[in-house]
Formats: sequence, C-alpha cells, structure tokens
Amino acid sequence: MKQKRRWIVPALAVALALVLVLALRPSPLPVSTAEVTRGAFVESVDEEGQTRLRETYTVSAPIAGYLQRVRPEPGDTVELGETLFRMEPHPAPALDARSLEQARENLAAVRARRQTAEANLATVAADAEFAASEYARYRELHDRGLVSTTEMERARAARDRQAAARRAAEYAVEVAGFEVESARAVLDIASGQRPAEDQPELEIRAPVAGVILRRHRCCEGTIAAGEAVVDVGSLDDLEVQVDLLSMAAVRVRPGMRVRLTGWGGDEVIEGRVRRVEPAGFTRVSALGVEEQRVPVIVDLDDADEAWRALGVGFRVEAEFILWEDDEVLQAPTSALFRREGDWAVFVVDDGRAALRRVERGRSSGLTTQIIDGLVAGERVITHPGDQVREGSRVRAD
Repeated sequence: MKQKRRWIVPALAVALALVLVLALRPSPLPVSTAEVTRGAFVESVDEEGQTRLRETYTVSAPIAGYLQRVRPEPGDTVELGETLFRMEPHPAPALDARSLEQARENLAAVRARRQTAEANLATVAADAEFAASEYARYRELHDRGLVSTTEMERARAARDRQAAARRAAEYAVEVAGFEVESARAVLDIASGQRPAEDQPELEIRAPVAGVILRRHRCCEGTIAAGEAVVDVGSLDDLEVQVDLLSMAAVRVRPGMRVRLTGWGGDEVIEGRVRRVEPAGFTRVSALGVEEQRVPVIVDLDDADEAWRALGVGFRVEAEFILWEDDEVLQAPTSALFRREGDWAVFVVDDGRAALRRVERGRSSGLTTQIIDGLVAGERVITHPGDQVREGSRVRAD
C-alpha cells in the first residue's frame, strides 16, 4: 500500500507537467490557404473605355441667315442627300421714309431709262433694216455692172455697222430691264410687299447616311455662318477608345484580342486593337496624381451583333489579352513575397508552414504563373503575416 502511494505522487507530477506544457504550448496560427492549380491562364490589361465614331460629321450653317425649325431629332435615321434643315438669308433692313421715297424715285428713273433704251432700239432697228436693203440693192446693181465694187463695199460696211448698233441697243434694253427688277425688289422688300414664293430658301442636306447624333439648334432664329446645327454619323463605324497608362500601352500591339464587358449586357463583345496612337497626354487621376495616358483604338468584331445596342459615348470595360495558354501552373499572387532577393511562398505541409522558393512568370492580377518550385495540388498560404515563419503550426480557416 505504501509502495502504491509512492507511485501516485510522481504520476500526478508528470500529469501536471504535461498539462502545463499543453497549456503553455502556442496554438496553431489561423491562415487562409489556396490550392496551386494548372489550367487556363490569361495575362491582360484592364481599363475603362468609351465608344465613339470613326467619322462624325458636324453640319453647320454655310451662310449667315435665318434658320427654320430643325425637324430631325437625335436618333432619327437619315439618308444620304436628305434635307436636314432649311434657312433663309437675312432680310434687307427696313428703309426710313426718306430712303423709301428715294427707292421709289430710283424705280421711276430706271423705268424711264428702259423706255429710252427701247426707243433707241426702235430707231437703230429701222436704220439697220434700211442699211440691209441698201446693201441688197447695191449688190444687185454691182452684179449688173452699174456700180463699182467700192460703192458696194461701202454699203456692206454700213449694213454691218447698223447691225452691231442694233445688237448693242438690244443689250441696253436688257440691262435696263435688270435694273428695273432690282429697283423693284429693293422697294418690295423694304415695304413688305414681296410675295412669299419669291423668298430664297437654302436646303442643307445630309453628307452621309446614318443617324442624328446631336442637335445643337432646334428652333427658328438668326444663325451665324459656321455655327453647328446637327451632328450626323453612321453607327456602323462604331469603335472604342481606351486611354491606357503608357507603361501598359507599350505592351499592346495592333491585332491583339480585346474583350469588352461592363457595357450593360451579359454578352462579352470581342474586338481587335487597330491602332496605338504615337502621342500620349497627361491626365490627373481622382487622387490628384498625374498620369501619362495613351489612346488605344479598338475595332469591334462584325460577327458579334451585341455591340449594335451601343451608341456613341457609352462606357465599356476593356480587357486586352497580352498572353494566354490553356496549361499553366498558377498560384494566387497574394501568396508570393520577396525573401533575400528571391520570390517565395509558404506551403502547408502536415499542419506546418514550409518556406518554398519559387520562380514566377507572368502575372494577371490575382494569379501568377509559377515556372518552378511548386506542383499542382499543393496548398499555399495567402497573405502570410509576420507571425508565419518556417515550421510554424498553422490551421487553415
């Protein structure tokens, strides 16, 4: 009985020591893990873009005048040569009483000049007929040998002079008629007696078949020469402009595939890079940081009908496919960190963190290509903190 009591005390001491060791032993660190996988991998550049037209036509007033109401509205289709709007030249300014009386007197004067020109034409016409008959008579006498050739030539010259004088008199009558019409128009416009059918009207037609994009003016009123009235364009020429950071634009090449999302529909619209413009510009970000941006123009795939729901100035999210492969070993980018100049990860091995140096390849935001150091199926710790060290006990959440 005494011997049993001797063993009880040491056993209790050992048990108490074990309890103390287990109580003081650090608990496993909770960590987040992810599996290393092999599959499709896409390296891309993402940026917001905006739709635009390759060619936009701004139709302006060719002269200063009075614009009539513009009937076409934004979204209306127009054909090539269809009338977009009409305008009239500015009316003549109203005349005061003195100028109005002078206009009446001027009309009377030009009418008198026209009558004088008509009377002169009658006199000259009679002389021309007499000279023609004289020449005919002298030619007959010359043929009979009764007058000399000199006399016949003199008669022909007189006939030609009178014919020319007749033509000049006719022109004078015509000029006088124009002067009368001009004086009458001035008087009619100033007095408001000009008939409506005589009002000149200019029709401005569509330079291209398409739709009305914007209407700068809608209502009647005076308009200056060169002032914009409507914008016209064809939605078949729709394209996307994406302003990329210059460090990303240098990696983009014409012909690269582009995936367009975030435009409001469920479909992914396919496109191709047409041009990377050679000149960049500076833009201040929302955080106040100056950024160098480069415009990149994307053509939409004609085989994809989804883009026809888009218009001009619509927002899209563009993903430029820089590189892609179907069989790539990859791990979360958040699992990688720098250690002594190399890339490394923590691999979960039998409940403990094992440091593993790796060789990384391309990166696509959340995932990174692993060239060497890992195998598919292993689990790595994502976002490892300062408490995770080589051999640390870990517990995956």
